[in-house]
Amino acid sequence: MAKRKLTKRQAWRVEKIQQEKAKRAERKENDIAEQLNAGELGDECHGQVIAHFGTQVEIEDGQRQKYRCYLRANLGSLVTGDRVVFRPGPEVNHASNDEKVRTGVVETVTDRTSELSRPNPYNEIKPVAANIDFIVLVIAPEPEAHANLIDRYLVAAENCRIEPIILLNKTDLINDSNRQRFDELLTTYEQLGYRTLRVCSKQESSLSEFKQFLNDRISVFVGQSGVGKSSLIDTLLPEEELKVGALSAATKKGRHTTTTARLYHFPDGGDLIDSPGIREFGLWHMSEDEVMQGFCEIRDLAGYCRFRDCKHEKEPGCAILEAVESGKISQLRFDSYKRILATLTEL
Repeated sequence: MAKRKLTKRQAWRVEKIQQEKAKRAERKENDIAEQLNAGELGDECHGQVIAHFGTQVEIEDGQRQKYRCYLRANLGSLVTGDRVVFRPGPEVNHASNDEKVRTGVVETVTDRTSELSRPNPYNEIKPVAANIDFIVLVIAPEPEAHANLIDRYLVAAENCRIEPIILLNKTDLINDSNRQRFDELLTTYEQLGYRTLRVCSKQESSLSEFKQFLNDRISVFVGQSGVGKSSLIDTLLPEEELKVGALSAATKKGRHTTTTARLYHFPDGGDLIDSPGIREFGLWHMSEDEVMQGFCEIRDLAGYCRFRDCKHEKEPGCAILEAVESGKISQLRFDSYKRILATLTEL
């Protein structure tokens, strides 16, 4: 599998960032040691990461009290949804106002039951959220939903073994000119066994089934910028007063209004993680087998090809090509699969 090669400048920058991280970690450990010696840290208690801010995470304990916490140097990177053991520290003044902020230090992190990750520009696979039950893939008529983008998210979901649900938002923008297209698009995924829902964040009455689905589960919202993830949460949890970005009238692409994944609670139970909007879900770090794993109807037939090394292109006896020809596998999905594979070899 081809990998992205860093330029000299990128490599230098990565090395410099790592050096700065090491220095910060050393200073942080020294600060923590001083607090321990001064008796400023309390007893260990359990908590959950509900947001991440640079070198600190926001932790919530069992009573839903919030703490701004530093991490022990050997813990690695934590993400929203992680369950941790931390020690409360003293209250301090907030940097931007006179309010008191509870502080603390994260001592350990428990094993993750699930993890959603994506690659960053530096060849590193970075987790986005942890301990998730469902991935809610939000799509909309504007910016227009494309099957290949949906398939990229589904490949990611299948490989991390987190069940996805496809949520069509902004149904108020469905009209006679686009209704058939979206009916056919959702039907394709419903026939594959994926759950789909249609909602409008402006019409609270359309959200009742979705609310039921969210209860007693930990879900993460994903989808390209502008599809209305924050608007949906604003309707579901108006007290959160989320900042909602307007669509650019010229490009129909959304402005990024969510800058860090954050966890929200529903009154009737269940949690929701809102992740930063991304316009493209890169899968270049995956192998061909992992991409196939994300196409459930293709992976089920792969073992029936005549040749073990079949590339599913022109080979005789290819079970997958025969399924496409007979209509058992849709041409649209097969083309999407081949397009994703092509991105692995282009890099």
